[in-house]
Amino acid sequence: MNRRHFLQTLALGAISACLPTRAHAFGQSSQFIPAVARHGGDWDARLLALKSLCWEISSRTSIRAFPEPRPVALDSRELFNFPFLYMGGSREFPPLAEAEIASLRRFLTFGGFLLADAGDGSNGTGFDLSFRREVARLFPDRALTRLGADHVIFKSFYLLDRQAGRLATRPFLEALTGDSGRALIVYSQNDLCGAFQRDELGEWAFEVTGGGASQREVALRMAINLVMYASCLDYKADMLHLPFLMKRRR
Repeated sequence: MNRRHFLQTLALGAISACLPTRAHAFGQSSQFIPAVARHGGDWDARLLALKSLCWEISSRTSIRAFPEPRPVALDSRELFNFPFLYMGGSREFPPLAEAEIASLRRFLTFGGFLLADAGDGSNGTGFDLSFRREVARLFPDRALTRLGADHVIFKSFYLLDRQAGRLATRPFLEALTGDSGRALIVYSQNDLCGAFQRDELGEWAFEVTGGGASQREVALRMAINLVMYASCLDYKADMLHLPFLMKRRR
């Protein structure tokens, strides 16, 4: 399912809400479901955070989200059922197979979006070392670059002037963009999802560095913005929205 089909199913889901109960037959296909990339490391370290994110998306936006992340093998056809893919971990992981690289490259090229998250806050070691190695294999002629504060991701739902995570390894996000300027990959070295992960009892799983409750909220809002960007792309960059956005920011 590409982004266009994903948006069509979202529209059908909205229409079905106005119809009798018998018409609610779209099931999970009408909902946002985050796919989680399986790799040789601790790929499942932030499943509870993604589950919380789905609940927040359903309560804060018009998108219905299914609160169970879907683990997927990178070389499987199932990958193409999801427009949003999360890849995380808190240590090094072995190189991906060539079939996984080819499949992931196809996924990103034809409309998929990848959020990568270094749960260990590493810089040059650990998850960071492994992930940058795989990005170089995916797109040898491109590189991750700093995401400017004027990028549409910072206003795709919430108006944000900064990013946050559980840690403060880097004061910015990085992105890899395609020929059209679309961000194919967004990468956080600050354990973005760790900031709002809860344990099975509903308590915060980790302490955050520096900002407390506001830092958690900014991290959550950034995650929601990223989901909205993956779903709707850059419609908020249209000049039609500029007066409203400037008024909101003031």
